[in-house]
Amino acid sequence: MKHTLGTAAKAVGKSKSTISKAIKKGRITAHKLPNRSYEIEPVELHRVYPPTPSQPVAGERLDTPNATGGNSSEIRLLQARLEMAQERIADLEGDRDQWRQTANRLLERAEPTKGFLAHLLGR
Repeated sequence: MKHTLGTAAKAVGKSKSTISKAIKKGRITAHKLPNRSYEIEPVELHRVYPPTPSQPVAGERLDTPNATGGNSSEIRLLQARLEMAQERIADLEGDRDQWRQTANRLLERAEPTKGFLAHLLGR
């Protein structure tokens, strides 16, 4: 079955103007009809432009780790490590808060020291 300009463009994934320019430049041989449309042999069209697949090429589908079950032991291990890390962080934050309170109490009790200039002037 011969192509029109529009069906040829769809068959190779190009625009109609691209196919028309290729015909005018002599890259593709086409027969001009009395109604000024073109008839293009598929062999002639595909000699210059490879056909585009009618359906997208199906790639390998990868399942999510939860769906495969193969990674479930690794997921459980990582969840346990995460929980341990969160507990460690909570402990360290508690220690930090206690040290901060101790430091603040010590600063409040400390006697203000005289500056160098005040010491020299005897104040």
